Amino acid sequence: MSSIEKISIALPQEMIAEIRDAVDSGHYSSSSEVIREALRVWIRERNLNKAALDQMRHVWEQALADSGDGVSTLDVFSRLEGKYHSMTGGR
Repeated sequence: MSSIEKISIALPQEMIAEIRDAVDSGHYSSSSEVIREALRVWIRERNLNKAALDQMRHVWEQALADSGDGVSTLDVFSRLEGKYHSMTGGR
C-alpha cells in the first residue's frame, strides 16, 4: 500500500464550496476523498489524451513516410459531395 503524504493547497472559494457540498451531501466522507477522486479523473483523462496524441503522431508519421501518389483534392471533394448528396436524399 502506498504511503500518504499531507500537502496544503490553495483553492478558490467556489471550489471549496463544491468540495464541502459533496461531503455534506454524503457523496464523500471527507474533503481528501473528493480531491483524490478528482485527481483520479484528471489522471485518467490526461492518460487518454496522451494516448490519443500518440496515436495521431503515429498516423502522421505513417502519412509522412508514405511515398505514394496520394489522392487529388478534386477526387476527395467529389467523393465527399457524392456522400453528402446521398445522405441528404439529393437535396
